[in-house]
Amino acid sequence: MIPKRPINADVPAPEKETRQLDPVEKGAPEKKPEPQWKQAEAPAPASEPAQPREPRPLAPKVLVGLAGLAVLFIVVAVVFSSGGKDEGAKEGTAAPKPATTASGAEPSSSQTAEALGYPSFATNNTTRIGGSDPTANAAAVALAVFPSTTPAQQPHAVTLVGEEDWAGAIAASVLMAEPIKAPILFSQTDEVPEASAEAFAALDPQPTKATNGDSVFAIGSVALPSGAKATHVDSGDPAATAAQIATLREILAGEPPAHIIVASSSSPDFAMPAAGWAARSGDPVLFTESGKLSAATAGVLKEHPKTPVFVLGPAAAVSARTLKEIEKLSERVKRVAGKDPAASAIALARFHAGSFGWNVNDPGHGFVLARSDSPADAAAAAPLSASGTWGPLLLTEDAGTLPSAVRNYLLDVKPGYTTDPTRAFYNHVWLIGDQDAIGLDQQAEVNELAELARIGGER
Repeated sequence: MIPKRPINADVPAPEKETRQLDPVEKGAPEKKPEPQWKQAEAPAPASEPAQPREPRPLAPKVLVGLAGLAVLFIVVAVVFSSGGKDEGAKEGTAAPKPATTASGAEPSSSQTAEALGYPSFATNNTTRIGGSDPTANAAAVALAVFPSTTPAQQPHAVTLVGEEDWAGAIAASVLMAEPIKAPILFSQTDEVPEASAEAFAALDPQPTKATNGDSVFAIGSVALPSGAKATHVDSGDPAATAAQIATLREILAGEPPAHIIVASSSSPDFAMPAAGWAARSGDPVLFTESGKLSAATAGVLKEHPKTPVFVLGPAAAVSARTLKEIEKLSERVKRVAGKDPAASAIALARFHAGSFGWNVNDPGHGFVLARSDSPADAAAAAPLSASGTWGPLLLTEDAGTLPSAVRNYLLDVKPGYTTDPTRAFYNHVWLIGDQDAIGLDQQAEVNELAELARIGGER
């Protein structure tokens, strides 16, 4: 049972107010940096076949022949990844009694749910992107946000990042923001994974001036889809790569950043929440070492001394010494942190200063839930924070248990109504990963926490 907590009641539609965030004062116009990329055509495929790879449970082969219904990839991928079967009770018949295990004991609730065809893909308040890895999750997210059944639903470009480059992927999440709107797909040095290749084909990006006429932003040395025209960002250490991405975003957007985020390159779990906010806001993410400010990050901060800087994570992630170095370069610096990754993500979800921060302290929002030990999934899921139900990333630590801090936070923003549920606010949560990442019991708990509840007396 979910512990009782005062629930946020509904407000009649005519009285609903739209919250406006006060803008943060921007600095004086600054000199635009020189471009630090080069254009290149994707090389022709090598004649020698690539080494065979082990099949992925979520390779989206179902996309073949379904380009017009590309979003169905998500549903089919989840069914195959979770081992779902059409074993639910037939219409007009009673649900079967759960069988006992070999030892004679009744099965667990999760075993029973699977046997009865429990909706692991979606409940009434949750939707699961059920990939077995970030590559599959990124492909599914991209197709969920850009179904691409009409030209208006196609992205202008996509960002390709190496499968192991979590820092580059989080920094590249900023390219999902307006006016670029490029979701992330993952690639490898020698070939494009099947999930990414088929998602790219279904998305069929349509370049514009906002994407510099290119359909791909390639972060580091990654293979490209055949014939794709790309803007390349050289990879190096996380700070150098992020600095180049920040420069690229500034030139494509045609304006300096409103804010800058600084995160730890050595504590990826504390850096993860930056991805969703960057995708939503266009604020670039820079990286630094814990005990010393990285030179590439210092260079960007020197170019924008009046731009507010927000440092993510506690001193264990970005030390007090590093914070002082940042304060020497920037006029306004603020740390946003919690004691652990889950609490730190909530701190950013609650935080606001002028136009920076989610300020999600009431019901009526979207949320994204991912595992704190899979930083690339934060980037894969970032487009969900910048579209649809727009909301912050929350973190869970294992498949079975929702952290108490997350549970309490979702209780604080749990929606309720007094007389008319159609005039209430609603919460929705995207879950990232298969049942090995976030189990069915945890999904059911999140669903209950997000459920609209009646408060007050009887009708």
